[in-house]
Formats: sequence, structure tokens, C-alpha cells
Amino acid sequence: MKKYYLNFSALKLQLTKTALTSVFLGMFLVSAVSAEPPPLGHKMSPVKTTPVASSFTLPDIDGKLYSINDLRGKVIMLNFWASWCPPCVREMPSMERLYTKYKDKGFVVVAVNQWEDEDTVFEFIGRLDLEPTFSILLDRESRVSEQYSVKGLPTTYLINKEGKIQYRAMGGREFDHPEIKRLIEDMLKKNSASD
Repeated sequence: MKKYYLNFSALKLQLTKTALTSVFLGMFLVSAVSAEPPPLGHKMSPVKTTPVASSFTLPDIDGKLYSINDLRGKVIMLNFWASWCPPCVREMPSMERLYTKYKDKGFVVVAVNQWEDEDTVFEFIGRLDLEPTFSILLDRESRVSEQYSVKGLPTTYLINKEGKIQYRAMGGREFDHPEIKRLIEDMLKKNSASD
């Protein structure tokens, strides 16, 4: 059987090919587990055709119904997420910070949970360091995400005061990044139907 050698200064190890593979695999796994996750992005892609956002009504975790039509005249961040989705969890505190900054200026965040029940969502919220104060709605059958052609989680849309989708992001974002704040501020400055 062919032998392979690793020379760490004065330490020499004699290993078989299988053992050598195991050593390198172990080193890779340790570095992968201990590595920080990559930073979240901050780019929002413009939607060329600016379609009108589909109408929907969903309950929150207390059973109260919310309709997106009632939010016309506000700038809406519509986010699709699930508690088992790591980037969804990572971006939620930045969504709360963004909401807190602009909520008194006509900005709302609507976070639509996919496939999970009230208890799961409630338990998840209780584990967060920064508890969301924006609306969290339940889409147990994922029907609304189908209306919005959501291909993966998280997916986020920015909807203008006229109810048209202007920007989209697929994947986790750092929503309180200066670039996203500028987009929100620009959208808030525009008047409904006149711009």
C-alpha cells in the first residue's frame, strides 16, 4: 500500500491515502464550521415593468386580517421569509431598524411567513434579540408567494405609494444600509399619482 507523508516541522506522519483524505476533509469541515457567514448584500434590483402589486389578505399570528390594499399611499417593503431560512433570520434585525427609522414617514414592512403555523412563528420571534414591531403575516399554503413568483427565500419587494413594485431583492440583505435608505427616502418623497 502506498504511503503519504505530512511534514509539520519536526513532526512526520505516515498516512494511507484514505487517512490523508480524512485529515484534509476534517480540516475543511473545521474551517467551514468556524467561518463567519458571508456578509449580507445591500443591492435592490429595479423592476423594469413596475407591475401593480397583487392584492392579498392574510392573518397575523393573532388571527387579525391585513390587506395590502389598505396600505396604498405608503411605501411598502414586502418580505417573504421562514424561520428555518438562515439569511431570513440574519436580515430581520436590519428590517426592524429600517422600519423604526421610517415608520412615521409613511413606510411599512410586511413580512409574510411561508408554510409555518402561529406557534412556530411566535416561538421564533421570542428568540430574536430585536423583536420585530412590523406586521408579520402567515401564508400557510404559500399562495401569496406564488402570486409574487417567489423562487426562493428570502425575497423582498419595494412597492411605491401607487402600489407598483419598483425594486426586488432575492437573498438576504442588510436593509439599513445607506443605499437602501436612499431608495426608501426617494420613494417616500414622491407623491402618489403625481410623479
